[in-house]
Amino acid sequence: MTIHIVCDLIHVIEYCWRGARCLHTADDPDAERQVAAWALGLLAGNTNRSSPRTRAAAVPNDQRGGLEAAVRYLSGHREFLRYDQALAKGWPIATGAVEGTARHLVGNTLEITGTRWGLAGAEAILKLRGVTSNGDLDQYWAYHLHREHHAHDQKEYELTV
Repeated sequence: MTIHIVCDLIHVIEYCWRGARCLHTADDPDAERQVAAWALGLLAGNTNRSSPRTRAAAVPNDQRGGLEAAVRYLSGHREFLRYDQALAKGWPIATGAVEGTARHLVGNTLEITGTRWGLAGAEAILKLRGVTSNGDLDQYWAYHLHREHHAHDQKEYELTV
């Protein structure tokens, strides 16, 4: 099995903003344009040219902190910034949907005041919540009944109607 890792684009853009704030004042519209240019370059697969690295030399040493952090992060994660390939394959490039699903399934189900869960019980409830949320409960229940009917301990009993 091959596992593909893609950095969350929103997280990467936060680093781009750190770099842009070193190059522009807070209210300068060029900061937003700079971040947009870097982000669009990254989305197109230009991980070498589309980074704050290209502008670092123009910043005085005492103002480079955010820019250097952005350069370090983007350089160190270059292999995980192939958004062009991820988008071409239909992969998500941001984790908002995953985080929202986890919050919906786990948080709203298990984080109820006064409850305590063991691993087996929590897993069973999360599976049930998952099939219910997806609208698959009827299909799952039919599968469950079919499996139960063919279970080893049920083979010696005849169905009566």
